[in-house]
Amino acid sequence: MKKVYFDSAATTKPRDEVINCITEVLKTEYGNPSSTHSYGRSSKSLLENARKEIAKLLNVSASEIIFTSGGTEADNLILNSAVRDLGVKRVISSRIEHHAVLHTLEWLQKEYNVQVDFVNLKECGYIDYGHLETLLENTSEKTLVSLMHVNNEVGNLLDLGRVALLCKEHKALFHSDTVQSVGHFELDFKEIPIDFAAAAAHKFHGPKGAGFAFIRKNSGIRALIHGGEQERGMRAGTEAVYAIAGMAEALKISYQNLEKERKYITELKDYFKEQLSENIPNVKFNGGCDDNENSTYTLLNVCLPISEEKAMLLLFQLDLKGIACSKGSACQSGSEGGSHVLNEILSDEDLSKPSIRFSFSSFNKKEEVDYVVDVLKEFIDNGIG
Repeated sequence: MKKVYFDSAATTKPRDEVINCITEVLKTEYGNPSSTHSYGRSSKSLLENARKEIAKLLNVSASEIIFTSGGTEADNLILNSAVRDLGVKRVISSRIEHHAVLHTLEWLQKEYNVQVDFVNLKECGYIDYGHLETLLENTSEKTLVSLMHVNNEVGNLLDLGRVALLCKEHKALFHSDTVQSVGHFELDFKEIPIDFAAAAAHKFHGPKGAGFAFIRKNSGIRALIHGGEQERGMRAGTEAVYAIAGMAEALKISYQNLEKERKYITELKDYFKEQLSENIPNVKFNGGCDDNENSTYTLLNVCLPISEEKAMLLLFQLDLKGIACSKGSACQSGSEGGSHVLNEILSDEDLSKPSIRFSFSSFNKKEEVDYVVDVLKEFIDNGIG
């Protein structure tokens, strides 16, 4: 059976160089980086070199990179600590953020009575910057804005620089979940006056279980996890040196290959759109997927013109054919309400149809696109694969 992996927005295939790096560190650098003997010092040196490498790639100070278990922990650290330590009383966000942000905000509302306001969304789910400015103007409380750079379901891009300047103008803090953009877009956090950001290694061909928080120097944020004094007292627990080394290697290679791989993946995405449009009448692309200027090149969210009865079998059939992708339908049986993102941005008519997210990497090929389109076409025409 042919195997096709089109789910890189969920997690990416690790690069061979990253696997080799992790394996070598596991073999040779097994000292605890908090230990003072030679084994510990060697691990500590490796850890700090990884921190410096990541900081250099984002144009920030090494002290502003705090290693975490991934993007969810980084988001939780930033949002919880901003309320607890910085006196934030109001958060402005959107209803299409990742649940790592939305569920944290729900908890902060209950526990700290934080005011949460949601910015309006324009057509296709883009942020209404005019409404964001109005929200920022109408407050006397200390405010934090939390808006993701790349939406993980429909790929819409946020203008980070524009939002950062708006926040600075209105003396608000700015946090962005950059999990889908670190390693895929150039990010200069010295140029963009953002205060906080979150990243995860497994989104840019690194290992799972490793990520980092960018926390602007002298922010005042304190630890969320207590214990030892690791990560400059910002995150207790012995660091996963092998995973962090792999993360730094993955990020370095991603930025070394960025232009070449972005061009290749963009062409692949465009080819996929063309083939779907030619072979499946009335197919639609959700969010800003059809706009290469304002959407990520790494994913495509597709609304397919089939009935609910057929939709219930679609993902099962794709899996039987060896195709890995993600369900994006808002109203399928067993979906528990479906995608909160699609529920916000699609019409009732489109919500009644299945939506699938296909996401790409440089490991994918045009032949795989052809195979997926053939399987979808046969399924839609005949009701079976």
